[in-house]
Amino acid sequence: MAPAVESKVAGVGHFPKEGDFVNRALVALAAMLTALAVCIPGAFARVDSRSGSVATPGVTKTSITIGGTFPLSGPASLYAPIPRGMEAYFNWVNNRKGPDGKTGVYGRKIVWKYYDDGYNPAQTVQLTNKLVLEDKIFADVGSLGTEHNQAIRPMLNQRKIPQILVATGASYWGLQYKQFPWTIGWQPDYIAEGRAYGVWITRNAPNAKIAVFYQNDDYGKDYLRGLNIGLGAKKSLIVSEQSYEATDTSYASQIARQKASGADTWVLLSIPTPTVRALATAKALNWKPNTIVINSVAAIDSVMKAAATNAGPQYVNGAISSGYLKNNDAPKYQNDPIVVRYKKLLAQYGPQGADPNNTFYFYGFAKAYDVVKLLYLAGKNPTRQSLIKATLRMNWVNPYMIKGIKVKTGKSDHFPISQIKLVRYENGVFTEFGSLIKGR
Repeated sequence: MAPAVESKVAGVGHFPKEGDFVNRALVALAAMLTALAVCIPGAFARVDSRSGSVATPGVTKTSITIGGTFPLSGPASLYAPIPRGMEAYFNWVNNRKGPDGKTGVYGRKIVWKYYDDGYNPAQTVQLTNKLVLEDKIFADVGSLGTEHNQAIRPMLNQRKIPQILVATGASYWGLQYKQFPWTIGWQPDYIAEGRAYGVWITRNAPNAKIAVFYQNDDYGKDYLRGLNIGLGAKKSLIVSEQSYEATDTSYASQIARQKASGADTWVLLSIPTPTVRALATAKALNWKPNTIVINSVAAIDSVMKAAATNAGPQYVNGAISSGYLKNNDAPKYQNDPIVVRYKKLLAQYGPQGADPNNTFYFYGFAKAYDVVKLLYLAGKNPTRQSLIKATLRMNWVNPYMIKGIKVKTGKSDHFPISQIKLVRYENGVFTEFGSLIKGR
């Protein structure tokens, strides 16, 4: 069946070499210039020729256009299935009859446009500008990356364009809502997750010697902050902290220092590709910590299988992480109705050859489920204001999530998902253990 969702993917051309990334000051300047650019009259609203009223950008009688930016190439390209999973779900929504008896959302087809920013914040700014000015999106939805969303947040908030369910667990999206009321996150925040690891280590290895390997940006530092909070009075258990840049291609020197520190517990706060590379490097240096903790961003079965290929299955077996979504690749969920339906819909509406065991496609479905719920909650005649108000009235169970987890927000609670469960990597898959942990 031909896709019912209109999608648009654009490449970014040459990806910067190491050291080519602009610093934060330049990213902030780019965002400011974008904010000025989008002040062009008529870029955000049009006048209905019949009624004379101002129409909502991206919304017509038959369609609603939303979009975002994702790393389809570059150092974080393993995330590429996320927008494609969302696209498959929207394709299905556009073809099925909803609770109102109409296809789409209140009879409007979802037009989903996403661009490849190569995990480069400067590209994120340019492509978001394109989504706003040329594609005239109703809302920026699910864009991926902490610094990337930070770069576009001022412009989107200035123009009162919803920036919703961003694909990053930075705490900013939930804590800075007074300054940026048009922005909200989705997944559990990194501080809460890092805290859970710290608490677990103090209870299960109170005499551990911890080495922390983290990405040198707000993403990695949020995790590190949470880890320290969880360790509490036992912060001194950390004997080594080493960071890496997203564009680094080798971490041998950092990991050699961590091995020399005598650490027996290794906490990796890194994105997928660097995680695989770091594990392989440690194996090559003949360093095998007793306990390995891997943040949830990288603790995906497909990523771990790549790590097992590079470092050996025994090296990664027993690794600890956390989760909030059902594991679509785990035996426990193979007969789960929502996982069975997901695989059927991905095969019918997703890209040809899409691997149903890839958790990032499943993540895309889970997020798209909440996007559609919000579009309904925004009303039959949605406005950007009604959509952002809807994000503060989320109160439902997302069937793609672990039993007991609820999606819930309020005027003073801007963290949609606040519960997680610890998981352990065994026999090629992550298995849940313990009870639900409330991050906040």
